[in-house]
Amino acid sequence: MKYFLPLIIAFSIFLNPLNTFAEELILAGGCFWCLEHDLESLKGINSVQSGYSGGNLQNPTYENHDGHQEVVLVNYDSELVSLAEILRLYLRNIDPLDGKGQFCDRGDSYRPVIFFKDKIEETEARNAFISASNELRVPLKEISVELKLKGQFWLAEQYHQDFAERNELKYKFYRFSCGRDQKLDKLWGDNARSTNLWTE
Repeated sequence: MKYFLPLIIAFSIFLNPLNTFAEELILAGGCFWCLEHDLESLKGINSVQSGYSGGNLQNPTYENHDGHQEVVLVNYDSELVSLAEILRLYLRNIDPLDGKGQFCDRGDSYRPVIFFKDKIEETEARNAFISASNELRVPLKEISVELKLKGQFWLAEQYHQDFAERNELKYKFYRFSCGRDQKLDKLWGDNARSTNLWTE
């Protein structure tokens, strides 16, 4: 059996190449419908799931997730996309100057947070803050995105997953009425949130 185990592992990697370099990142940035939609089109992203994280409440729900933020769990292929690229797109799809909520959604559930698993991810996030402050031409201290040690991710209810795709009209109405894109275009400039713009 010991001779077959390496072959089984190698064969599994061959069949599932995306899993070989899979990494996960938890991000909060207001409505998880919007953040999921904004990140999932980036090349190298395997999946984006909506959920809750950051609090102590066990088995949170949409009706009761006190202490948690609405978050997305980003599963990505580190061979195809870097953490820096993901963080850049994330910051350009939120208002990093607003630490009390996002757009029309106010309160603790909607605060922007990057959950890091180690010093490397924390450093990458801090570097992304510096780049954002330079691009926005504001002092670094005005970047109001919290850095927090990664904890448990709780998957949101099924009807929240891929909401933008399954409920296109409702999603577009919510996004427009919340003023998300209007504020982002004013903050970052037209097309600044394109997935093709990685250079400063």
